[in-house]
Amino acid sequence: MPSLEGLAVEAPSALAEEATLAALLRCCVREVAGPRGLVWPAPPYLLLRVAGTLLRVRAHGGAALRFDGPPERLAGGAWQVLTTDELIGLAEAELGGLGRNGEFAGQVAASRDAVEAILAARGAAVAPADPWLASEQALVFGHPFHPSPKARGGAGWLRYAPEAHAEFPVRLLGVRADLVAQDGDTSALDAMGDAPAGYRLLPAHPWQLDLLGPAFGAELVDLGPGPVVQPTSSVRTVYAPGTEVCLKFSLDVRITNCVRKNAWYELAGAVELTRRLEPVFRDVSARHHATRWLPEPGYRSAALGPRLLEGLGVIVRQSPWAACSPGVTPVLAAALALDAPALDPPAWWEAYVRVVALPVLELYFTHGVVLEPHLQNVLVGLDTSGLPAQAVFRDLEGTKLVEGRHELGGLHPDVAGALTYDAERGWARVVYCLLVNHLTEIAATLAGPDDALLRALWRIARDLLARQADELGRPLPLSDLLAGAPLPAKANLGVRWARAADRAAGYVPIANPLA
Repeated sequence: MPSLEGLAVEAPSALAEEATLAALLRCCVREVAGPRGLVWPAPPYLLLRVAGTLLRVRAHGGAALRFDGPPERLAGGAWQVLTTDELIGLAEAELGGLGRNGEFAGQVAASRDAVEAILAARGAAVAPADPWLASEQALVFGHPFHPSPKARGGAGWLRYAPEAHAEFPVRLLGVRADLVAQDGDTSALDAMGDAPAGYRLLPAHPWQLDLLGPAFGAELVDLGPGPVVQPTSSVRTVYAPGTEVCLKFSLDVRITNCVRKNAWYELAGAVELTRRLEPVFRDVSARHHATRWLPEPGYRSAALGPRLLEGLGVIVRQSPWAACSPGVTPVLAAALALDAPALDPPAWWEAYVRVVALPVLELYFTHGVVLEPHLQNVLVGLDTSGLPAQAVFRDLEGTKLVEGRHELGGLHPDVAGALTYDAERGWARVVYCLLVNHLTEIAATLAGPDDALLRALWRIARDLLARQADELGRPLPLSDLLAGAPLPAKANLGVRWARAADRAAGYVPIANPLA
């Protein structure tokens, strides 16, 4: 993955090609060549075969697959630089036996074009002074193991792109009071403007309004622009500094694998989980003092049919600045995976694993709570010396309760179903998000090309997790993990090729660095 420092050196088109090719090649290593036994280490290269063609690339970083220099293909007895279009063709030939996908090449190309547009816009924009917001807007290249990480549906997306340092006013709507659908504490929404008598205020994402094209009238009125907000890494969640909350909007566009819409049961589920998790997090933070979370205390929408109920639904989320202690600065973990500020990598890593990993395991095994602690769902609070001091977990959409561990009888069946995973599925999600998506990337950034340091970092992590396992009574899934059981890596290439919903994504096994 190109470094942030490299943005000022290479042309946007070259950087976009480099990042797109690297992401697709990682997917081919993990999901195509790897499961077929067609990947071989040949230091300093990694060799793989895709659709009968031998490829090579200089690699380090273990499972994170950081590449040094351009990938190459063997053609006519000589190594030639590989292009994205060539790799798309090889991937299509390899995956063609699983069915046709006429959209795939276009999605990869659209992602490359989007990166180029983001880089150009970013060069002319001013980064926010808020270090947390700056970290939210640092993810120029997107998911490193996704074939089209920046492909976005809909027109006009760039004006709302966090990577381009966008900011824009929300649109304020007035919903007739008897047609308001809401639950929990929504007082922050009322503080964003004034609604006419007999109406309640409903902020809306202007992009979503363009997509929905709602009919305005006596039931729903357009009150014009509201406060200026800034988008965070998920695109649809924005920070409203005037009210010091985040707002999670619906967006009827596909971003990576999902159309980002708040289903009605997700609106209700966010508030229900906030109520249930408050005492759980209070208990966990008593044992792991660095643990924080971002409640989602309320939602509001308009009861004007299913389309508008879900399309205009907005969830209120606490600001990370309100969660962190004084003197602690929240930074998105995904930004730290690009550039971790560590003068002493082993000490920094030990602190990081303590604050991020240990409470996740406590929540799963002691409380039956499945977090999704991937790089975009965790904020790491850095103290004044830059050392990880706190971890802030967010986004209750991905948080689940282990089936059979919680009493859900009073909930609507659809809400209860959306809130639960069985134990096996929950554990796979925890391991993927925490280890594969998260810790492997942070470790690779800290170690750089130093393989010995990378191994040392994983020994530190293993010791910490082993002590945690002892405290938890050596639960079998954690014992298996420490014994070297393969890790489940989410198959983003497979789910995109199948054109399936994200919830249908499977896993492929990869080597466990804790072994």
